[in-house]
Amino acid sequence: MEAVYETDIKELELIHRGKVRDLYRCGEDILMVATDRLSAFDVVFKEPVPDKGKVLNQISLFWFEGLEDLVPNHVLESDVERFPKELSSYKEVLRGRSVIVKKAKPLAIECIVRGYITGSGWKEYQRTGSICGIRLPEGLKESDRLPEPIFTPSTKAEVGQHDENIDFERACQIVGRENAEKAREISLAIYKKASNYALTRGIIIADTKFEFGFIGEKLCLIDEVLTPDSSRFWPLDSYTPGTTQPSFDKQFVRDYLESIGWDKSPPAPPLPEDIIEKTRERYLEAYRRITGKELPT
Repeated sequence: MEAVYETDIKELELIHRGKVRDLYRCGEDILMVATDRLSAFDVVFKEPVPDKGKVLNQISLFWFEGLEDLVPNHVLESDVERFPKELSSYKEVLRGRSVIVKKAKPLAIECIVRGYITGSGWKEYQRTGSICGIRLPEGLKESDRLPEPIFTPSTKAEVGQHDENIDFERACQIVGRENAEKAREISLAIYKKASNYALTRGIIIADTKFEFGFIGEKLCLIDEVLTPDSSRFWPLDSYTPGTTQPSFDKQFVRDYLESIGWDKSPPAPPLPEDIIEKTRERYLEAYRRITGKELPT
């Protein structure tokens, strides 16, 4: 089982190496490769999680297709056999973990939807009774389902920095009111459709983060969507409000890092082999449950 920590496609120009994805200029479009890098608390770890990039890419493709009735996306091609000829010698590295997408101008906020109260939202609620300026009912317990899903945007941090939760008015100042309202409307619609489907597959989507970008004048869904990296997936059959939940996402890694007292600043501490393997198992289980398939080799 060989992990892909980083790619080196000499025939194309490397545009950006992010926390997880390597982006290359591919003519007028972009080749986006999901590596097996792991980030937590906005810090990238040295140890990869095998198959993680394939899970992210394949789950995103599943959702992109299933959500096309709500929002257009940036995907052009995902079959390596139909990639440009200059990529033919990289097929085995790219297979299952890459996609050619239209170039988009990213919206300068993270679009987060919460259906349950957990994580930083739970901490903020305990302090203020609100999340991102949205007043919530008194007496909520950790992991409780919210009366309605809420849109709680954040800033976009550079690698090694932390995103900051902001209220809707601040989001309007950053991207403009019309864009913020459109992003909120689409985000909530996607979350409601996806979370209803996920429940039929035994998964609660507690919260999730969407990325949008403009292709021409059209606001499109980009990057990744409803993956274990961008969402909290809880098993429905063991859901118990009032405490933290087991998960099929990298919350498992976050919990481990909290337990060892890491200050969430670079450099990242080394990850034990059993933490890496258990994380891989959770990502694969999320893929199986959501798609009903085994991960393609």
